[in-house]
Amino acid sequence: MTKNKRGLRREQVGIVISDKMDKTIVVRIARLSKHPVYNKVITKTSKFKVHDQDNKARTGDKVKIMETRPLSKQKRWRLVEVVSTEEARGK
Repeated sequence: MTKNKRGLRREQVGIVISDKMDKTIVVRIARLSKHPVYNKVITKTSKFKVHDQDNKARTGDKVKIMETRPLSKQKRWRLVEVVSTEEARGK
């Protein structure tokens, strides 16, 4: 988390699963959770619509996003940086 003059804002890292919209990407964030009865570790995912001002993120890229004010009906996050691209990972 970063501290700036507006206060604390959450930051998360995820994978871009869609970049078909203009200035918007869809990012999937995975987290691990233990099942309450069976104690098995399961992966839960969430999808966020993220504002990408310069359209620089592509599908498959690993990105860092930050919480921000509401930009539209569903967009509450903005792109901070592209951590790694799909080509850099060898795909």
